[in-house]
Amino acid sequence: MKAILTGNEAVARGAYEAGVHFASAYPGTPSTEILENITRYPEIISEWAPNEKVAAEAAIGASIAGGRSLTAMKHVGLNVAADPMFTFAYTGVNGGMVLVSADDPGQHSSQDEQDNRRYAAFMKIPMLEPADSAEARDMTALAFELSEQFDTPVLLRLTTRVCHSKSVVQLGERRDIPVRPYVKQVEKYITVPLYATQMRRRVEVRLEALHEYSEQTPLNYTENNSGEVGVIASGVCYQYAKEVFGEKASYLKLGFTHPLPRLKMADFCRSVKTIYVIEENDSLLEDTVRQLGFDCHGRDTFPVWGEKTPDVIRAGLGGAATPTLAYTGEPALPRPPALCAGCPHRGIFYTLGRRKDIVVAGDIGCYSLGYAPPYNALDFNNCMGASLSTAAGAQKVFDLTPGNTTRVVGVLGDSTFFHTGINALMEVAYNGANTVSIILDNRTTGMTGHQENPGSGYTAGGSAAPVMDIQKLVEAVGIEHVAVIDPNDLALVEGTLDWALALDAPSVIITRWPCALKHLTAEDKSEFPGAFTARYAVEPGACTGCRLCTGCGCPALSFDSNRKKAVIDRTRCLGCGVCGQICKMQAIVREAD
Repeated sequence: MKAILTGNEAVARGAYEAGVHFASAYPGTPSTEILENITRYPEIISEWAPNEKVAAEAAIGASIAGGRSLTAMKHVGLNVAADPMFTFAYTGVNGGMVLVSADDPGQHSSQDEQDNRRYAAFMKIPMLEPADSAEARDMTALAFELSEQFDTPVLLRLTTRVCHSKSVVQLGERRDIPVRPYVKQVEKYITVPLYATQMRRRVEVRLEALHEYSEQTPLNYTENNSGEVGVIASGVCYQYAKEVFGEKASYLKLGFTHPLPRLKMADFCRSVKTIYVIEENDSLLEDTVRQLGFDCHGRDTFPVWGEKTPDVIRAGLGGAATPTLAYTGEPALPRPPALCAGCPHRGIFYTLGRRKDIVVAGDIGCYSLGYAPPYNALDFNNCMGASLSTAAGAQKVFDLTPGNTTRVVGVLGDSTFFHTGINALMEVAYNGANTVSIILDNRTTGMTGHQENPGSGYTAGGSAAPVMDIQKLVEAVGIEHVAVIDPNDLALVEGTLDWALALDAPSVIITRWPCALKHLTAEDKSEFPGAFTARYAVEPGACTGCRLCTGCGCPALSFDSNRKKAVIDRTRCLGCGVCGQICKMQAIVREAD
């Protein structure tokens, strides 16, 4: 049986067919749909973890206990999970364990463009790179075999195009893989120096065996078409190259990319006159070719950043881009991302953006959009959970200046708070940073598509779960000044911020209102009765055309330049009422129920 699957769906299918017992992940584009699809297979225990480190650790525990396990994350998530993974690379596995890293060349939804192929070399573990969905399914299944054969975790490296593009996949049946017996082996799993030094030696022995496998595996193969031009590529870059060069070039297609098949690469390089190396994004393959003594074209021909799509390759070669629909050449209107109509973050950023006495540290999520007009509220951000701790450090330095009045506010969401924000708030409380921390609790993991989290009351599979009370957690780490507010009430937001800024101590403001796109649970409906049921309209006779209301940045509200009046699109309005509170003329009113 065949099916058309995305790469993420194919990885989930491969895990199912490989007899995987346990999977844990933290949502992050482009990897999110891997675990979402694994939840469809009841044979696999599937869990959303609070962050990638915890997800990896849970998968490691499952492997040690004898089960086949998988953990998946986007590329920056592996930075969080690196600590346990480096050590697990030393100890080795019991049941096979696969780490999926979904990289994002082109930064479609990421704050950086790191190339996680380097992690395989850094951790000294094998790496597979599928070029399409069929290979994603096949390589996922094979990765578990390799993990158990070589006693090592395996890195499966995807990229955005492989994750989200669809191709035909041959489906198989699930293998009944029994859980391996657990045997206590302190010399294998206890990483005190006495044993860890022996593990270090075993890693090098394993790496030699993997070198031999790399030369022999059919995952690395050549296509001999021409002695003039040869292309070396891995992952989706192989597909891109085939579109451009076709049968006019020979190919060395690399699917097992750490360790690299240096002998096979050298043989291929000797067989062609001109060598092109196409990879996303660092020059790992190119550097190896040059180390082998061959000249090649890579960084000198193609950009060192972004995707290596066919048009990018053609441009590097001096060719014409693929013909497209005719375009008049008139400048297109900019269309930056915006907070959704009814977004509960709008009132906070509207208020913060009008303060002149604060610096605002942002975080990674929908609320990153607080930097943009019309709010202009954020000063900087860094990584998941960093807003509260970077705010703490900044406040300490501002306070070094005598007479300083600058206060720092850190802002992050509920899922990000559970991810690594709790640790950051501990830093604030423990070291007494006089900051204001704002936790935007919209009752879900909004940025990646409404996955459950420890505060939502549900597991990845939809079962009821204990709700982690953010207020109690905040108080437990030592914060004495805590307020929970409705973020749609601008007067309340303003007053609460005044209260927090007047304190000479750390404080936390928790805003609580569901995401406008969230499917409301029974609990949501009980706590927020009538949410998103109201509608607002503009009274044309009362509207003076001052445009003050447009400062809320709501997509449902616009300004009619011909009539010089504000207009609300009723089909988009979700009734948060922020615009009505901004209007000084009381021209925006709630419609009758």
